[in-house]
Amino acid sequence: MRLKAVTAFAAVALSACATTPAPTANAIGTGRLATAAGESRGTVNLTRTGTLPNTEVRLVVEVTGMAPGTYGSHIHAVGLCEGPAFASAGPHWNPGARQHGRLNPAGSHHGDLPNIVVGADGRGRIDVVIPDMVEGRNSLFDVDGSALVVHARPDDERTDPTGNSGDRIACAVLTAG
Repeated sequence: MRLKAVTAFAAVALSACATTPAPTANAIGTGRLATAAGESRGTVNLTRTGTLPNTEVRLVVEVTGMAPGTYGSHIHAVGLCEGPAFASAGPHWNPGARQHGRLNPAGSHHGDLPNIVVGADGRGRIDVVIPDMVEGRNSLFDVDGSALVVHARPDDERTDPTGNSGDRIACAVLTAG
């Protein structure tokens, strides 16, 4: 009887392990999106994909508590999110000195991201792969860091330098680790 109890316990323990997701081994950074008033608006998670030296960064942005609509989003060159306008985040992250816009034939910045579409439930998400720039002089995590900024209007994905995406309404400092 004792052996059956131990076996049953082990089976339950092993099944629990099988359904509990393990931490992502390739996680390289995170951020917390907030308004200038400090109200939470979501999260940013960065993971490295592939194997060295052929790697990229997967960026997942999940927003909450926003009005339904379409919002521009960009990685900005400075890891500082001081309200009210978040000008402290600097220009778009652009280590290649290119023009703005994922649809611009002369573009695009490394920091150009898809628009975030927020539904009636106040939630939106983007999941995009960007060049692997997490080490060195042009890194997301260089000496002054970087930030993810959500803008008030959609990015037209063509117009240099900002895509006409309007005011900066939420910001997340991207933190390595």
